[in-house]
Amino acid sequence: MTLIAILFATLAAGIGSVWLAAALMRLGWLPGAGPQDRGPAEQHLLSLAAGALMATAFMHLLPEALESRHDAQALFGTLLVGLVFFFLLDKAELWHHGHEHHHGADEAHEHGPAHGHAHAHGHGHAHAGHGHAHRPAVAEPTVRSGGWAVLTGDSVHCFGDGILIASAFVADARLGLVAALAVLAHEVPHHIGDLAVLRQTSSSRRAALVKVSLAGAVTPLGGLVGWWLVDRLVDYLPFFLVVASSSFIYVALADLIPQLQKRLGARETLAQIAWLLGGIGLVTLVSVLAHAH
Repeated sequence: MTLIAILFATLAAGIGSVWLAAALMRLGWLPGAGPQDRGPAEQHLLSLAAGALMATAFMHLLPEALESRHDAQALFGTLLVGLVFFFLLDKAELWHHGHEHHHGADEAHEHGPAHGHAHAHGHGHAHAGHGHAHRPAVAEPTVRSGGWAVLTGDSVHCFGDGILIASAFVADARLGLVAALAVLAHEVPHHIGDLAVLRQTSSSRRAALVKVSLAGAVTPLGGLVGWWLVDRLVDYLPFFLVVASSSFIYVALADLIPQLQKRLGARETLAQIAWLLGGIGLVTLVSVLAHAH
């Protein structure tokens, strides 16, 4: 029964988030070239996702892990290691893209400024752990490689999400639902960026949606692997929950919130705070309803 719940939840979080992102884009939620160009609607979505992730980590996953018989110092040490790991993962991804851009600059000297500029800026930028993508330039060969980079990073990320959701479900079904909701919330703005990149590399919008949906379909695979793994390492379940917490905390504080930190008017600032609190409230509401059921 737990496995069936995991598969349904990971399908909803993995593929459902892609379809929801596509629906929002159809309604006009198109990302700009960078965080400073994001429209109010996407800013609200980022705030909601950040609130949902932090609430899930601090109000559900960490308390559940601390209720175990394991030493609190060991659990918080695992949290620290997890945060450092995701930081290093981010660094490795930034170094990889920096190397690609440097290679593009070298080619600029060989082939002229126009070719070099297109090569240097033609790659879609995607974080493998908790990605967000920027539109590439229109140079066809490099856009195609950037598109596959986005899909690869997205698939790895979705696989990890599946493992995190499975870990939460093995601990408690209510916790699993909350974790799946948090993953869904933060995957929607992520997939908006992915679809924006893939639409420039694919022959049609439908082809882009199919490609990103296939990457999202890796989430149930991660859920299956996570269920099999955690079921055999059940004594270490609190540590799996802490690693899941470190992932959610890092995504919220290092990726989402920095995109919201810019000078805004009083109304826009209050809207950001309201959507952030809305994310926290949504997770709390789902938890209460699941517990009552």
